[in-house]
Amino acid sequence: MPGSIAVTTSEITHNILKYSVLWTSDAAGAVSGNTFDMAVGTIIAVEFIPSSGGTTPTTLYDVDMLDAENVTMFDDGAGTSIGTNLSATAASHKVPLVGTTGVTIYRRWHHGGPVQPTVAAAGDTKSGTINVYISMGVL
Repeated sequence: MPGSIAVTTSEITHNILKYSVLWTSDAAGAVSGNTFDMAVGTIIAVEFIPSSGGTTPTTLYDVDMLDAENVTMFDDGAGTSIGTNLSATAASHKVPLVGTTGVTIYRRWHHGGPVQPTVAAAGDTKSGTINVYISMGVL
């Protein structure tokens, strides 16, 4: 079993959408192979929220999101995912970037279409939420 996701979309303002991805890991602590469509726009923020109680993920679990070309959407601008080594108890708010050290860095733009959330090392049947905020306007 590849774990599971449930996605809801809400309009925050007239040009900002919020995608809430509730994920549940499989027995190996992973989620993969599940996709959903996301609008064209710039990712302006990502929140990683671990669940609580008996479904709290293992400390230092990893979350990423891949586009249709299997490229990370959660790059930090230095080649590492912003969803690496997450806390099992504290939510975090981060911004994915594109660029390299010493070069101008930009917020991550998504060309629209399918995306695949992935989770690793979360523990057996654990869960959390990924909130992705995307601006469909010009930044």
